[in-house]
Amino acid sequence: MSQYVAPFLFLSLPTDTPPNPDSFHDSAYYKTSLQDFCLIITFMLVMAVLRDAFRLGVFEPFARWKLTRDLSSERSKTNGHSNGHANGNATKKELHHLRRSVLRFAEQGWPMVYYPLQWCFGLYINYCLPTQMFEPTSLWIGYPHTPIPAPVKIYYLVQTAFYTHQMLILNAEAPRKDHWQMMAHHVITVFLMGASYFFNFTRVGCLIMVLMDWCDIFLPLAKMTRYINLPPIVSDSVFAIFIVSWFITRHVLFMIVIVSTYTDLPRLVPLEWAPHLGRFLSREYWVIFCACLTASFQIVWFTLACRIAWRAISSGGGAEDERSDEEGEEELEVKKKQ
Repeated sequence: MSQYVAPFLFLSLPTDTPPNPDSFHDSAYYKTSLQDFCLIITFMLVMAVLRDAFRLGVFEPFARWKLTRDLSSERSKTNGHSNGHANGNATKKELHHLRRSVLRFAEQGWPMVYYPLQWCFGLYINYCLPTQMFEPTSLWIGYPHTPIPAPVKIYYLVQTAFYTHQMLILNAEAPRKDHWQMMAHHVITVFLMGASYFFNFTRVGCLIMVLMDWCDIFLPLAKMTRYINLPPIVSDSVFAIFIVSWFITRHVLFMIVIVSTYTDLPRLVPLEWAPHLGRFLSREYWVIFCACLTASFQIVWFTLACRIAWRAISSGGGAEDERSDEEGEEELEVKKKQ
């Protein structure tokens, strides 16, 4: 196969397995390289195809069938009869709302497919690595963590492809009021992934990614249950799980990682720039790394999520976001990130 095509289809720069690896003993090992961007591009193209396949072939048909049936049933109760075709009696406003709900439901379908699968893969990665959540010093011992096993490399490249792809999707979908917040979040996320990958801090990166992905399983699910008009108890319950999981993973467990980055990292890893030794942690880059980890919008989004939950409890209605997209229609839209 051509040397120009191979990087787009296979992992680049295989190397010898370390004499005594502390994880993934039966795996092939690889170095990091700028050629890895080629495989990221391939993963992005695959994700674009899969997203459209699920959106057009699964989620839009299902949502259209469900909402059309509900609209027909509602109008039959109002009019005392039904001709079996909702569009025949529906108003222009109702049809617009139906189409918009179908679109929004389908947009959340791809994250609902991706996050559970990738979180399970990330959990497997962290289970195999010699790191422990409540002993964060294990994230830094043995630095630099090179070469890296194939599963870790695949995990990193797929995650980087996903969040880069999300930036493109963010500009393709109907804009929300937090568009620039989300864009900044994705940029910081991709930057941290790239920096930790090429600066040989993949173990802390793997832990952070699996923490971030957990609550993202429940947010699109909560939105989808609301878009197809399931009983409020369903969407409210899923939304409650999302809030609890968000607080635990992003404001408790993630804080342990941040504190360890500030305190344990400079104590256990020399602050030096020595590329020939695989060390890329000058004091300046350590400050930048800490700042990017801390500079997130998670507190803002968690406050918004709690406000939505409080309004739902106090009013007795379903959880509904006070924000709206630029079309002026309200929707449940509380996002993380990365």
